[in-house]
Amino acid sequence: MSQQKILIVDDEKHIRMLYREELEADGYDLATSDGEEDILEVIARENPTIIILDIKLGVNRSGLDLLQEIRAKDPVIPVILSTAYDSFQHDLKSIAADYYVVKSVDLTELKDKVRMALNKAAATA
Repeated sequence: MSQQKILIVDDEKHIRMLYREELEADGYDLATSDGEEDILEVIARENPTIIILDIKLGVNRSGLDLLQEIRAKDPVIPVILSTAYDSFQHDLKSIAADYYVVKSVDLTELKDKVRMALNKAAATA
């Protein structure tokens, strides 16, 4: 079996670095994107098992819009929405995500959701 790859899409470089460092330490293969590149091209190139997607990607980019693009192309790949704002949890566009986490310096919840998402991906493979 090939190693499970996690794609992290976040416009904040320090978040991408933190997630990469922590998740690679747990043995996962990581790819990152700042959200500027076409999301479908990134997915085609990286072939991730799951995606961690920031909701606010700079001034003119919305992770919720990218989530809609992802779902139109691949309705099955698990997506974890990651944001500093818990109010987005009630946005109707966010229901297309599999999991939702509020950013924190404690990555326990994120890591739990990653494990859940990878298990879900394995079950649908």
